[in-house]
This record gives sequence, C-alpha cells and structure tokens, in this order.
Amino acid sequence: MKRSKTSILGAVLAATALTLAACGSDSGANDGDTGATAGAAEGDTVEIGITQIVSHTSLDAAREGFKNALAENGYVEGENVTYDEQNAQGDQATATSIANKFASDDKDLVLAIATPTAQAAAQAITDIPILITAVTEPAEAGLVESWEAPGGNITGTSDLNAVEEQLGLIKELAPDAKTVGVVYSSGEVNSQVQVDLAKEAAEKLGLTLEEAAITTSGEVQQAANSLDVDAFFVPTDNNVVSALDALIQVAEEKQVPVVVGEGDSVANGGVATYGFDYEQLGYQTGLMAVKILDEGADPAEMPIEKPTDLKLYVNPAAAERMGVTIPQELLDRADVVVEE
Repeated sequence: MKRSKTSILGAVLAATALTLAACGSDSGANDGDTGATAGAAEGDTVEIGITQIVSHTSLDAAREGFKNALAENGYVEGENVTYDEQNAQGDQATATSIANKFASDDKDLVLAIATPTAQAAAQAITDIPILITAVTEPAEAGLVESWEAPGGNITGTSDLNAVEEQLGLIKELAPDAKTVGVVYSSGEVNSQVQVDLAKEAAEKLGLTLEEAAITTSGEVQQAANSLDVDAFFVPTDNNVVSALDALIQVAEEKQVPVVVGEGDSVANGGVATYGFDYEQLGYQTGLMAVKILDEGADPAEMPIEKPTDLKLYVNPAAAERMGVTIPQELLDRADVVVEE
C-alpha cells in the first residue's frame, strides 16, 4: 500500500476524452503510409498487437496505462478495438517470432514494451505504426534516427532515468559508502546506457561502481553475491527487475541499501528512487496512439516523449530490513512513502 502526497497520474489523466471513430484494419498504414487512416468507417475494429519482453510490475503497468488511455478516448475493447497481447518471457527468439506474426497479421498498430521487444518489432515491421514504451534510449538502440525526428514508423516514450539523482540517494542513505554494485544484462542496450551513466555519476559523487553482468534472470542472485559493496543500484533492467527479490535477499544479508530505477521497485522492496509512474508512462504512450489512429499522425514526425512527473519514492520498512535508517529530511521530501 502506498501513501502519496500527489496524485500518481497527475494532470495527464485529466486529459479531455475525445469521441473517436476507430480505424479499420485496412488502414492506409499498410500501403506504405505509416500513419493510420483517420475517420475509418463506423463499425470497423482496430487491431493492436502488444508485445512485452517479460512480466514485471512496471511493464505490466505501462501496458494497462496504454489501454486505459485508448479506452478513455473512445476505443472500447470488444467493441471497436481488439488487443493481441503477447509476452516473450524474456526470450529474444520468442520476441522475434511475435513480431513476425504481428507483421503477417497486418495489425493496425503495434505497441512494443521494453527495448528487446522494440528491437524485434523494428526488424520485422516496417509498414505499420509502432509505438514503444519503457525503452531507455531509442536512438542508441537503433530504433529511431533521433528523439526529435524519429524518421520512420516508430515513436513513443522513453523511461530514461535520473541516474545521477538516484545514485545521490545512496550518499544520503549511507554517507560512508564507497562502492556501489550494479547487476545488469549484458545483452540489453538500455542497461548498458544506464551503467555508463552510473559510472559518470559515481565518479562525481566519489563512489566506485562494481559491475556484474548476467544473461538471464536466474543469474541475478549469484551475481549480486559476487559483489562486495556498500550499496546496490538497480537500473531498469528487465531481467534484474523481474528477479528483484533475489537481489534484495542478498542486500538484506549483507545489510546494505538498494536504490532502484523506478517506483514500482520501491514498492517491491527497494529502499528509494527518483522515478515516475509506469502506468502514467503507458497512458502517455496511449495518447500518442490516439493521435495516430484518429488523426493519421505520422510516427516519423512525432518526437519521442519523456516522463512528465518525477517523484521521490521511499520504503522505510525495506530500509530497516537492510539495516539502514532513512534520514528524516529525506522522508520529509518524499512524494510517495511505501507502507508495507
């Protein structure tokens, strides 16, 4: 249960709902125009494929936020929109297979959640609008030409973290800390980007970053155990976040704090973060989908959007289990205090 000083969804959920006519599955997007045809005939049904790399709280929330935005703007599941929801269960070959199936099915729009599934979709689908979300660095991942001008059939939202501010929390929670451990997936571009940012931030803060690379979620606990550090930092790495309990168990045994990359991981046992709500991020992506489906907006000309509402999350009970006391000043600043 969370106690929030401000509404998690904020102003974006107050967006005026529009009465929209759904696009037909014979959208012009599949004839070389990656913007969907506006004003489809009444009675047509929009077919949206959703591909997700793995299940964990943040990615699931982004998916639901996306669907909520469409529902609030006239796209009612079972009436004028259908969702083909697929999960790759952490396997890149499965993500590729899902993307190929969506391409052959000629969906009206595809939502790709997280970098690996976005990359698979980009390889397989070139003539259907693709929206991405929970992707840290879409340009570095080869998905768009630039954040400002994507240039192809892909746009969406990024979950790039405030890494320097997050690492700064370690100095507040453990002022004597010298080393920070980070477990990350060697095959995820989004994770490497965050590790590079963490190295820069750590140097500024007088911290040394110790790394342990993994390839699957099953390696998280062993990797965390291999690090003799004063604190852990968990980026928004899909394999690590899906096995967060294993890393937290190690931190509790070592009696060191865990600073995480997003708010849901604080609710799931991390001590603190500067983050945002993934349901809101998905909702923001859904509003972009509405522009494509209803107005025929072209993804090539729609800039990648960032989260709009950064918050400080803390979990006092998690801190206590790790032998850490959250300073009162930090508690006073918190936007969200998790109560277990």
